Amino acid sequence: MNPSKFFSSIQAKALAIAICLSLLALSFLGNASPALAHHPMGGKMPSTFFEGFMSGLAHPVIGLDHLAFIVVIGLFAALKPQGIFIPLSFVLSAMLGTGLHLLGVTLPVVELIVSASILLFGILLAIKNSPNLLVMITLSAVAGLFHGYAYGEAIFGAQTTALVAYLTGFTVIQLVISSAAFFIGQKVLKGDFGQVSPNLRSAGLVICGIGAAFLASNISSLILPVPKG
Repeated sequence: MNPSKFFSSIQAKALAIAICLSLLALSFLGNASPALAHHPMGGKMPSTFFEGFMSGLAHPVIGLDHLAFIVVIGLFAALKPQGIFIPLSFVLSAMLGTGLHLLGVTLPVVELIVSASILLFGILLAIKNSPNLLVMITLSAVAGLFHGYAYGEAIFGAQTTALVAYLTGFTVIQLVISSAAFFIGQKVLKGDFGQVSPNLRSAGLVICGIGAAFLASNISSLILPVPKG
């Protein structure tokens, strides 16, 4: 098969997947309860170390927006020399963002910026030449503040034991997921998956689709807020 045709085919499939994921995410967002969308325990406050740790493990996974971002920073880690600092800056900054929430500091339009960060990183992964490492670390750290602030909603008001466990849990799971994405990204770039094109642009298109879905939903909720009933 002609390499250019094969690449175009891969890109087309990725775009189709991105569209499907966008529709799926929009459907989920339309039917989920906003108050419980990111609460792994159904809105119940963790009260023990185990509950806090399990809640911390679950939060970045059950939230498709957070999960997509963790994956994309892991892929960027594979793409850049010394790129491991990209997910590390995010994880550390996310802890700070959670701390800000617990201290009562208010950050504006958190969900809007979270979804915009997914779309931005998806675009940067899909284009041929992404920004240098320092810029990516900075962007990742800024995004981490807002993602972490969103994480803090599920633990706000908890006791110290559950809080520490929660912070430990979401830090561990983010490092595990980003490391897995880093490993897979390296394999793709090395051409270890046979005929799969050795770049990560297709993955960037998928991330774009997810980010666009969440961003559209958040913008629509700001313009046309759902009445409290």
